[in-house]
Amino acid sequence: MSVQEHVESLRNKHAHLEHLIDEELQRPMPDQASLARMKREKLRIKEEIERLRAAPESKGLAPAA
Repeated sequence: MSVQEHVESLRNKHAHLEHLIDEELQRPMPDQASLARMKREKLRIKEEIERLRAAPESKGLAPAA
């Protein structure tokens, strides 16, 4: 899997989590523990996307040896 494919996969997971969070917030009594867990995971995915986008390999450059 290329870096770009991995980033796209992470973006899909991020979007899915956002959808699940929105659904949970629409419930009469949202599960706060579940929301916190999903938000942490969403943030972790966002940080991973940013890390991969900033990596030299994602720009077609070889890492410095």
